[in-house]
Amino acid sequence: MSVRDVRNQDLAAIHAIYGHHVRHGLGSFEEVPPTLEEMTRRCAAIGEAGLPWLVATIDEAVVGYAYAGFFRPRSAFRFCLEDSVYVSHDAHGRGVGSALLGELLTRCEAGPWRQMTALIGDSDNAGSIALHRRFGFEHQGVIKACGFKFGRWVDVVMMQRALNDGSTTLPDA
Repeated sequence: MSVRDVRNQDLAAIHAIYGHHVRHGLGSFEEVPPTLEEMTRRCAAIGEAGLPWLVATIDEAVVGYAYAGFFRPRSAFRFCLEDSVYVSHDAHGRGVGSALLGELLTRCEAGPWRQMTALIGDSDNAGSIALHRRFGFEHQGVIKACGFKFGRWVDVVMMQRALNDGSTTLPDA
């Protein structure tokens, strides 16, 4: 397996992976998969913001992706990121999520950012919660029943990890 920066030719596979999660999972609160054009726009926006978008490949096939986006758009949040990690349904349990999140954290720590958040859909999403815990994320709380998908209420689990010096020093001007 290898992890690298996203390329334009990866977008169809990314679209398929995300579409599966939207249609069958609770990790995303979208209920209708976005178009390939919309996924392309989202990927471009991450790149334009100077943030990483990575893919994991096995035998040149994209089996997962991860990216960092700003936690919220207001300027006071400029040092706080939110991660997203999606693995193809047929590649679970092969270390794809760990490879992606590990490299994503390395890339983000090379920048000026100080915090990484994970907003995990569904309190029962044991895999994502365990993945983030392995990489030093700490549980910060749960927003109960804030989503409704597949005929049931869904929680959001909030986790957080410091990047670089975290809040122990002030950021560079």
